Amino acid sequence: MQKLFGSNLRFMRDNARWLGAGFLLTLFSSFGQTFFIGLSGNDIRATFGLSGGTFGALYMVATLASASTLPFLGRTLDLMPGWKVVRFTIPLLALACIGITLAPNLIFLTLAIYMLRLFGQGMMTEIAFTEIGRWFVASRGKAMSLIVPGQPFGSAVLPVLVVLIAQASGNWHLAWWLSAAVLVLIAWPLLMRLMQVERVPNATEVQSSASGTARDWTRAEVIRDPVLYMLLAGLLAPPFIGTVIFFHQGYLTELRGYSPLAFAAAFPVMSLATVGFGFVCGGLIDRFGALRLLPFVLAPLTLASLTVALVTPVWGVYAFMALLGMSNGFSGTLMGALWPEVYGVKNLGGIRAIIVASMVLSTAVGPGITGVLIDMGVELPTQMLGMAVWCVIAAGSLTIASRRVLARETAQ
Repeated sequence: MQKLFGSNLRFMRDNARWLGAGFLLTLFSSFGQTFFIGLSGNDIRATFGLSGGTFGALYMVATLASASTLPFLGRTLDLMPGWKVVRFTIPLLALACIGITLAPNLIFLTLAIYMLRLFGQGMMTEIAFTEIGRWFVASRGKAMSLIVPGQPFGSAVLPVLVVLIAQASGNWHLAWWLSAAVLVLIAWPLLMRLMQVERVPNATEVQSSASGTARDWTRAEVIRDPVLYMLLAGLLAPPFIGTVIFFHQGYLTELRGYSPLAFAAAFPVMSLATVGFGFVCGGLIDRFGALRLLPFVLAPLTLASLTVALVTPVWGVYAFMALLGMSNGFSGTLMGALWPEVYGVKNLGGIRAIIVASMVLSTAVGPGITGVLIDMGVELPTQMLGMAVWCVIAAGSLTIASRRVLARETAQ
């Protein structure tokens, strides 16, 4: 144990620049994540007089538009260094933070949400996972487990801060203005400095790449590969279900009589679970490979969905958040390390853009569909039972996909 701890410390020390960049990218993606936007959901609905279904539909349109843009914008990571992509991504994300508070009508509100989703959840995550996937080979799982906690750290700290800022100032705009200032004054210069030095895998890592990385597929080949869609059938469940809960957190707190602060205080529980299971998953990936872990990745999410559906006391929020954190740590780390094992690294930026766009698409559809169902009288806890069934069926799809990829690697 002591030897393992020392090895991990040396790894973090020797790669602090690149691991720090990846962590900060996932951390600052929080400003475009659904949980952060959802914190202002009730205020936005009140400002524009929107029902839950209408706001969900608007959010779906904006997120669908960002998902359709991301495959084209994500290809910039195959054409230029990551720091040059950061150079325009962060200022545009900061502009979106300001824009959501100044929107005079629904058109501009939709545009602001579109930019938050594209440059926050989309591009910041895309840059982090693509660059880490290229910078590391033999320790890719360990590296992913160290950068994935950035977003859970944001979800642990930011909800409480946003609620306290809004309560103290009486103005929900203030948290968004402060977010823009943090992005421009801290995130932008710091990430530009960290990422301007590229990491080159050492000789040991290069030698191990043959067993840890697949042959380099083109984007056209990937789109035609049936395995891609089998994988997405399962791997889109975590972002879909997590987004639904975060987007409708205001509705859920009202439905069950929770206080907003009690719900916000549960986010650190999720974050701790995410970090812990992320480290466990990272070690397992480096030992067994991401493909062999695929069949088990949805187990925590199945239990989380059942918890939301069946447990009504306030402690159920904390149980759900703990299970969701386990799911996020497992799926987030695995998703970051999986794609080089399936499709190689040469065109990883463009391929990951397809994957991230699909994830963003799932987060667009979720609030829209569930919002309409809520307006029709189907309460969210009832819907979560169906999502638990989805997880069980999708686990079978992931099992089959994993076996097919392993079989074709053996055949090469």
